[in-house]
Amino acid sequence: MSLCTPERRKLASRGQIAVVTSSIEPASAQGKQECRIMTEPAIEMTQAASGARRGRASGGGAARRAARTAVSIETARYIERNIPNLDVLNEEALAIIEANAETVLAEIGVSFVDNPDALARWRDAGAEVTGERVRIPRGLARQLCATAPANFTQHARNPARNVEIGGRSLVLAPVYGPPFVRDASGGRRYATMEDFRNFVKLGYMSKWLHHSGGTVCEPTDVAVNKRHLDMIQAHMLYSDKPFMGSVTEPVRAADSVEMAKILFGADFVDQNTVMTSLININSPLTFDSVMMGALEIYAKAGQACIISPFIVGGAMAPTTVAGTLTQVLAEVLAGVAYSQLVRPGAPVIFGAFVTSIDMNSGAPTFGTPEAALITYGAGQLARRLSLPYRSGGAFCGSKLPDAQAAYETANSLNMALLSGVNFMLHACGWLEGGLVSSYEKFVMDADQLGALHHMARGVDMSENGQAMDALREVGPGGHFLGCAHTQANFKDAFWRSDLLDYKPFETWDEDGARDTQALASVRVAKMLGDYQQPMLDPGISEALQTYIDQRKASEPDAFG
Repeated sequence: MSLCTPERRKLASRGQIAVVTSSIEPASAQGKQECRIMTEPAIEMTQAASGARRGRASGGGAARRAARTAVSIETARYIERNIPNLDVLNEEALAIIEANAETVLAEIGVSFVDNPDALARWRDAGAEVTGERVRIPRGLARQLCATAPANFTQHARNPARNVEIGGRSLVLAPVYGPPFVRDASGGRRYATMEDFRNFVKLGYMSKWLHHSGGTVCEPTDVAVNKRHLDMIQAHMLYSDKPFMGSVTEPVRAADSVEMAKILFGADFVDQNTVMTSLININSPLTFDSVMMGALEIYAKAGQACIISPFIVGGAMAPTTVAGTLTQVLAEVLAGVAYSQLVRPGAPVIFGAFVTSIDMNSGAPTFGTPEAALITYGAGQLARRLSLPYRSGGAFCGSKLPDAQAAYETANSLNMALLSGVNFMLHACGWLEGGLVSSYEKFVMDADQLGALHHMARGVDMSENGQAMDALREVGPGGHFLGCAHTQANFKDAFWRSDLLDYKPFETWDEDGARDTQALASVRVAKMLGDYQQPMLDPGISEALQTYIDQRKASEPDAFG
């Protein structure tokens, strides 16, 4: 049974578009970076403004050089839903699950492994601690969770790309953690640092992705104890979208915080959230010292953590929906409560990574109805706690970006939209149960995220949306192609894929009869070819490199 998934380390506005110019050249303090929100009045954002928050500036004619080499990069604003969430549990069912979760915490308890400080915090808070087992009195965890914010802003180094996490918003981030990559020409292979940088660049170039993510693949050609430095640097240099910090050791989380202080300025990091990081619970009901150590670092620094059970139904949780929801809630309550013991008010996200197991092969399955029901139910539980919610993604178990991958991914993406997810990790690029980051599937999924943006807009009931003038103009037996309403709306009335083929058979055949994977391969090459690095003060780049060089020199390489 292979459970070497990216999250299981212990077991193996409605479519508004921000157009931001980008350049290979660094910007000067006087150089202007242009930002427009389509359908709203144009606004200007200066590099001096973003430099002011770091207390840094650069000089000279860099702005003029930047203007000569600039390209326009479109990034959609994070989704703000105008459609209702799908609720599958009534009030009675929710009350039963919440009561059962309290019973789990009070009578069964949770384990905090190799973490005396955590045990001491729980004991001081009023929990019963026996060895490493913590039994939390009814109501205590929920009471502690009350200090966590219902929503927060994660700041990007480009303020136009800040994201709001919570409420009615949905922030989309790419695949996280696979040790392998796949592309149409090279097949399946171990990931390298070059692959990592390529995926960061693809994420930056993808219009419908709001977030750069974290471990977009695991670069196996760099020492385990040092690769996090190169990975964080890549997010900082090759994208200006928000990003995630390292969690594989507490010291690596501390490095992430220190590097963020170089990028944003220490005072800014002390007062704002600039990283959202993934803290996995070792389900069932176990909190290991590595994940909790990283959580402690981030919580003390005021940086956000996703508290996420990793659930494979039938293996790490019961086989039933209600039983799994009980376990998910108990684990999240304990994890969020602990973050608030470390620092009341620390931003957190209610996480739920949920799938089921194939009882024949032992492999995890994706896009299943049981996982959907749990995802919908967990969303309801998160909203009752007034916490942002993380779940969903472009999940599939297929080995190739084929029909199986498409079916499973479509099911997974749509359930996430309808369940009220606020932060969707793995929104593009996931393949083979999370073992593989696929270049082609990355752009295929990223393209489909545009459909989520349009679906989330809901139904336009304005005078234009009602289209009564068009109905009057055309009348019985006519057609709408030439009417005034169609002429005024045709450019943006329907979502249209930038990747899929809509041509007639004859034209498609003459063009090489390419399938979607072939089209995606061409798109990957074009996006990487068109990529230009976003502007960054060269002094900051140098300071980051100096920090990395010093940290790497402080200890020998370790690959184990």
